[in-house]
Amino acid sequence: MPTNPEEIRQPLTEHLDELRRRLIRSLIALGIGTALCYSYAETIYRALLRPLTANLPADSRLIFTELTEAFLTYFKMALWGGFVLASPVIFYQTWRFVSPGLYRKERRLVVIYAAWSTLGFLAGMAFAYTVAIPAILSFFLSFGRSVVVPMPSMKESLSLVLRLLLIFGVMFELPLTLYLAGRAGILSAAFLRKWRKGAVLGAFLLAAVLTPPDAVSQILVAFPIYALFELGILLCALGARRWENAVEAPAPRSPG
Repeated sequence: MPTNPEEIRQPLTEHLDELRRRLIRSLIALGIGTALCYSYAETIYRALLRPLTANLPADSRLIFTELTEAFLTYFKMALWGGFVLASPVIFYQTWRFVSPGLYRKERRLVVIYAAWSTLGFLAGMAFAYTVAIPAILSFFLSFGRSVVVPMPSMKESLSLVLRLLLIFGVMFELPLTLYLAGRAGILSAAFLRKWRKGAVLGAFLLAAVLTPPDAVSQILVAFPIYALFELGILLCALGARRWENAVEAPAPRSPG
């Protein structure tokens, strides 16, 4: 008999009712966060586009070409910002719904991996905002200044910045991904070490795609990417060692 009230089996209707309550609370938090971000939409937009506006010529401006573009751009940004503000509530509601079906060890692992995943994602976004995005936008704005004046669209500019933030945030999840692959027995550190030369080439190819074609910008992006791979090798070795210990551990004897 289960001793924890949360582990008691519930009928399907109660599960659906609980899911509905969790969704409503998450949506309320999302709505509040979106409304709060929209009230500061211009300030947030200015902060997000600072790497672009800092490189614009003196006679250049961000523009919108459709009547609804400014409103929809601010609303899209506010929706993303609202999701970020509401993410602790959304995670908590999700956790409260799924945690009764997990063992205590599984709950602890989920919390640890979620925390490390969040830190890695935020680190990738910070790197993109401070290093990669200014280099990329500076390169794009270098075209045509002697002939035409750049007048970027506010909608397209925001989409580009958000896309780059997302790409680099996901990229910084590589060490944690390799650790999980090692712990699951899918990859080994020895296998990854054999692909070091390929990783160097891949890092510079990816940097060439994401950055302007100058050596300084490519090195600024390629070096952290390869550093993440090397960190991933160390974490993969740690995860593989734990997987081997779990496999080699003798099964506990039944009493009697």
